[in-house]
Amino acid sequence: MRVLCAFPEAMPSSNSRPPACLAPVALFLALLLHLSLSSQVGDRRPLPVDRAPGLKEKTLILLDVSTKNPVRTVNENFLSLQLDPSIIHDGWLDFLSSKRLVTLARGLSPAFLRFGGKRTDFLQFQNLRNPAKSRGGPGPDYYLKNYEDDIVRSDVALDKQKGCKIAQHPDVMLELQREKAAQMHLVLLKEQFSNTYSNLILTARSLDKLYNFADCSGLHLIFALNALRRNPNNSWNSSSALSLLKYSASKKYNISWELGNEPNNYRTMHGRAVNGSQLGKDYIQLKSLLQPIQIYSRASLYGPNIGRPRKNVIALLDGFMKVAGSTVDAVTWQHCYIDGRVVKVMDFLKTRLLDTLSDQIRKIQKVVNTYTPGKKIWLEGVVTTSAGGTNNLSDSYAAGFLWLNTLGMLANQGIDVVIRHSFFDHGYNHLVDQNFNPLPDYWLSLLYKRLIGPKVLAVHVAGLQRKPRPGRVIRDKLRIYAHCTNHHNHNYVRGSITLFIINLHRSRKKIKLAGTLRDKLVHQYLLQPYGQEGLKSNSDNITALLPHWRLGKTPKLCNVDFLRVTHSLISSWWSGSGLFF
Repeated sequence: MRVLCAFPEAMPSSNSRPPACLAPVALFLALLLHLSLSSQVGDRRPLPVDRAPGLKEKTLILLDVSTKNPVRTVNENFLSLQLDPSIIHDGWLDFLSSKRLVTLARGLSPAFLRFGGKRTDFLQFQNLRNPAKSRGGPGPDYYLKNYEDDIVRSDVALDKQKGCKIAQHPDVMLELQREKAAQMHLVLLKEQFSNTYSNLILTARSLDKLYNFADCSGLHLIFALNALRRNPNNSWNSSSALSLLKYSASKKYNISWELGNEPNNYRTMHGRAVNGSQLGKDYIQLKSLLQPIQIYSRASLYGPNIGRPRKNVIALLDGFMKVAGSTVDAVTWQHCYIDGRVVKVMDFLKTRLLDTLSDQIRKIQKVVNTYTPGKKIWLEGVVTTSAGGTNNLSDSYAAGFLWLNTLGMLANQGIDVVIRHSFFDHGYNHLVDQNFNPLPDYWLSLLYKRLIGPKVLAVHVAGLQRKPRPGRVIRDKLRIYAHCTNHHNHNYVRGSITLFIINLHRSRKKIKLAGTLRDKLVHQYLLQPYGQEGLKSNSDNITALLPHWRLGKTPKLCNVDFLRVTHSLISSWWSGSGLFF
């Protein structure tokens, strides 16, 4: 498997350059992200191909892109991030000020940062001192009591933001924290499988650290409030939320809000169900709490963050939209591709699995458009596998097929924002591991953010053989998506186009650029697993290509040392980030 990135030569500014992304005069192929099953590093043997007798497969595909008008325009923060409240439980919240972690997060900005997950509805705010201050003895808490002494103010203003607190944590402190987190991971798993969750206390100091991370990283914080605090009549008890709102307002924190997480699961988790109508009333109540607070009178509100749209979930969404559809700025839901913990590497490459998302999108859009036509829809908390994912699979190179197709499909079908669960720490679906090293999906996300803009273009493909076998539906195994190149990327003039291609066929496909894309000058980059792990490789074994000028030219390979990649796209971001490892 490989990821192939092709770029046009960066053109100097001139008065003759096209004024807009869609200008057809000077179009260039800005990016070709090519994931292919046909060349797995560490295993060069061709995969078996099942062909019907006498069927000759066409290998030449003609590819063109329509540049007249975009078919969709998504949010500038389309690819966004999530942190799970479990980081309070296992202690990682106290390490969000790490230079390394902030630098990685900055690479994916601008974006939203949703603070929410299964433990959202067990979160209680208390304006107290950090409990770690009163604890003694060896261990992480012993070092955490001196946390303020380890925090230093950065000498570099990030985007002219002053006052960011960046921490230098001693190695012994990080090692002790990893030990603590490993022990807590077992506790969290036990809670998840037993569906019994303990309460979490969010202190004012912890909220300060969370907001500091978001602000310093260039991310806009979305805070999901506890919706399971209920009065005897089943209405929402807003006392803890009001305390948090008042504290945040006193600190002038710029935050957007949500209420609850997967309300369709409340009966299972808490023994008390909340229907759509009641949830809608709860959102109206939250809106009434925000309006008298000056800084939040116009704050964005998102929800209801339902789970997979089965029949009962659709009924809940219908009731919510009827009561409070106009209250939220975007309607949100979650998606999990694979249930259970038994997963094989080839599961990530099944076309039927990739296409389950498309059906969910249509179901959500149907309900939303019934009550509030044109309302923005977000996919929050997308994960590859449930129960925190599967080690060496959910965090492997193979998962990139699923993630990249998710991004392309959502943008193509008009979903405004997708929030990846999780940026750091939670399970194995995360982008960054507990050593603060980026995993394969981080690299895909970084390339996506640097190169792909919000305008989605129509793709025209010809020459692909798609003859179905008797009794079986053959779904499209070649996924091609096109966007205008990110206009914030100054390596490319306006008018550049970004393409990414996913090849799930068990054979190579030859693509010829036709029409608008014919004879355009490109760069290539290769991002592939390195060593014997193949599709199970992690980010430590990714290789990159030095830039070269035309498709087909074989460049030199070089090992990537974390983020120290040689190509101009990432190195330009790196040097401008203001933070170094």
